[in-house]
Amino acid sequence: MTDRIPVTVLSGSLGAGKTTLLNHLLGSAGDRDIAVLVNDMGDVNVDAELVAEGSEVDVAGGVTELSNGCICCELQDDLESAVVRLADDREFDHLVVESSGISEPAPVARLFTTESRVAAKYRVNGLVTVVDSRLLVDTFGGDGTPERVAAEEDDRPLSDLLVEQIEVSNAVVLNKADLCTDAELDEAEELVAALQPDADVVRTSFSEVDPSWLLDVERFDEGEVGDLPGWKRALEEDDHGEDGHGHRHPDEVYGVSSFTYRARRPFHPERVAEVLRTLPEGVVRSKGTLWVAGNEFRQTVGQAGESVRVTARGPWIASLPEVEQDLYRSNRPNLEWDAEHGDRRTEFVVIGTDVDEAALRERLDDALVTDDEWADVEELADGPFGTEDAAEVVLRAPEPR
Repeated sequence: MTDRIPVTVLSGSLGAGKTTLLNHLLGSAGDRDIAVLVNDMGDVNVDAELVAEGSEVDVAGGVTELSNGCICCELQDDLESAVVRLADDREFDHLVVESSGISEPAPVARLFTTESRVAAKYRVNGLVTVVDSRLLVDTFGGDGTPERVAAEEDDRPLSDLLVEQIEVSNAVVLNKADLCTDAELDEAEELVAALQPDADVVRTSFSEVDPSWLLDVERFDEGEVGDLPGWKRALEEDDHGEDGHGHRHPDEVYGVSSFTYRARRPFHPERVAEVLRTLPEGVVRSKGTLWVAGNEFRQTVGQAGESVRVTARGPWIASLPEVEQDLYRSNRPNLEWDAEHGDRRTEFVVIGTDVDEAALRERLDDALVTDDEWADVEELADGPFGTEDAAEVVLRAPEPR
């Protein structure tokens, strides 16, 4: 096991400072021999050329490039071939894989952790996300600044990607600290802690990170890749809370806190859709599963900043024929099952700054069906949510810049 090559997966939004960080690492590596694999979305891999230029290493040598796609999806096969070839050459001590600005690090990490020829040669050392501190504060600071999309090739709002990259990281580099006040940086750290409680955080300007902090600390657990971001931690650690509401408080110096809303009564489709469309400005991240009346599919909410999307993720087990229900339940002995409603339930985590929890809970309560509506639930079947597996509905989108 010890002869496997350590790998650091580097992610971050476009312009956050990943390439600058790579050049800094290559220039301050000391006696380490670092191989770098960089990826860009264009035909010409600008990042590879910049890294090669900055490090005085030929692109064909210590810097390997993959172009025309994202290494976590289209170029998965090319990535596997490239890293195996690098390992066979073995003229380095540590591999750094820089994903494009619209990639999520977890799928890349899985390539190195599943049983494969890659995993036999490599072990993941850490998942590192470089964050533009100024952008993080502006995106979630509630100043109404319109959001950008992640890239022309990806129509997701930048906030979605920014949050997802932080949620699966082991280490976060808060870059461009020189553009923020100390108070703004403190708030940025609180936001990161709420989204991913276990991540180590360092503040930098011009991506000047101590290579030992980045490369020498073992932060990765193969069994927990992307497994416990803040919203999942809220569900698992505070199942009901002392007040019965599933409430937890991180350090609230900057008002960052979270709570979990649970219900065994379905939502009225139009009323809950309106709540989601009008979530308070301070809600940075909310995610969970909704039980919507008149719809037999589990509705999964994913919200980051101004973006709110809901995806149908398969039918409730309780909606299936009894034989299928028994089969599913026998394979999932820990499934929470209610005698009357089966697995149908709502579990919705909210993370934000200065959010009026009581007011938002009241709005969610008011969105639940009344007794009369529940008695005539078929009348609610034409709501705005998907009725086919993987059907996605965009309830709110940021204004383009």
